[in-house]
Amino acid sequence: MRITPCQAALAAAIAFNLLLLLCTRLASPPCRHPRGAAPAVPGAVPRAVPGVTVILRDFHGPDHDVAATARSFSSLPGVAVLVVAEVSPYPPVALPAGVTVLSLRPQPHRPPPRPELAVATRHVAFVPDGARAAPGLLRRMRDALEATADVTVRVVAVAAGRRPPRCLTLDVDIKAWTARYGHADHQSDQRGVRCGALDGAPVVLLLRSRDLFSLPFPLSRPVVTSLSLQASLRGWRFLLLLPDSFPLPSPRPPSWKTQSWLEKQHRELMDKFGIKLEVLPGGRQRWHGCTRDTPRCFGTIRAQTPQYLLEGRWTPPCCLRALRETARHVLAQLEAAGVRHWLEGGSLLGAVRSGDIIPWDYDVDIGIYRDDINKSRWLAAVSAAGRDGVEDERGFFWEKAAEGEFFRVHFSRTNRLHVDLWPFYRRDGAVMTKETWLEGHGQDVEFPERFLVPLGSVEFAGGAARAPNEPRAFLELKFGPGAVERAEYPNPRVRRLEQDL
Repeated sequence: MRITPCQAALAAAIAFNLLLLLCTRLASPPCRHPRGAAPAVPGAVPRAVPGVTVILRDFHGPDHDVAATARSFSSLPGVAVLVVAEVSPYPPVALPAGVTVLSLRPQPHRPPPRPELAVATRHVAFVPDGARAAPGLLRRMRDALEATADVTVRVVAVAAGRRPPRCLTLDVDIKAWTARYGHADHQSDQRGVRCGALDGAPVVLLLRSRDLFSLPFPLSRPVVTSLSLQASLRGWRFLLLLPDSFPLPSPRPPSWKTQSWLEKQHRELMDKFGIKLEVLPGGRQRWHGCTRDTPRCFGTIRAQTPQYLLEGRWTPPCCLRALRETARHVLAQLEAAGVRHWLEGGSLLGAVRSGDIIPWDYDVDIGIYRDDINKSRWLAAVSAAGRDGVEDERGFFWEKAAEGEFFRVHFSRTNRLHVDLWPFYRRDGAVMTKETWLEGHGQDVEFPERFLVPLGSVEFAGGAARAPNEPRAFLELKFGPGAVERAEYPNPRVRRLEQDL
């Protein structure tokens, strides 16, 4: 093909421009994203610059002091102020120039919130509402963080107000849904006191931005509690500087509305973290969930494996508490009525091992003589009522099970944590059998009546319970040799205990 002079000139011009563009790119410095712009790598935090971003997060209601707090800290050199809330503060407040408001609530007409893109500094500081800046104190906190040789110290704390926070230990057991606080043995040096958690007074917290945004819940409230829980799970500690403090003029005691809101916020945080029990310093317990008026913590059980086992958790402690209460009530009712009964299956296994419910079990099994059903006022009433069920004077709900010929006693009509009552009868004069056998329950087998004549006793769930007279032999018949020592989940084909130990 013949090339005309015009085509040759056009090709030369294009080649020259491409060469010029390539040289320009090679000679130019690397791109730097402006503050707040999206980084090149999805999910990455922009390159941090020196300074501190003060985050105002813990405030609520129309009586907040966000404007004055922001004004005080925004006057400091090298300090940016970020107001973070689900929605902008209301009623509207006049914030100082340069103060940024970040709404965390997704909006259908806007991109999803990316709080890590709103922070460009190497350090962040959470400041409680009403606190005031103190010259040089944020800098001293930053210097203390960077100077410490203790790699576990990731947060520096200074009191806001005259009263310092309590220095505590904290152990978060995700598997047991439990957070345990204790009084700390003060480990201190010239820089301050090292703590596992803080509580009891307002406090300013400073940490590296990269550490904050490595957390799954970086901006959850209450901030101090949230950071304490997440720090415990990572082996981080707080360095509490004493006797430094930020001014907190005229702290007001919370109104009943504010106190109610704070309690609600705390419950929501515990729910988010999957904490059902807090053991406070001194041993007092604070429970979250499993009242008579709340539904059961977990759904229908499939393949003998509750959903929480698949998440590496055991039975929530509030559920175990409710199961113990229900079991003690049912056992007392059967005993008083003269119904011959005994612990069955996994419940007997837990009793022989530890005198309690197995930590990952989700119900309690009790065998009864079918001939004794009418001796019990409540079982007789259920037999007459059919599937409607009856509620006893203490609020426990007795009903016929939908799955077959046995009974259930629930913690309440609403909370369906339950005890199963299995009616057995004699076959051929010496073997105990029943009408309903559950598929996949290998231990669900017939057994000689000699295990029940006479009945024995074991410790169970805080009291005594009737049991087969040779419980170990009974369990080995049901589960196989060595069943007492060989702990395992109900269905190892779905999940094995070794995965969580």
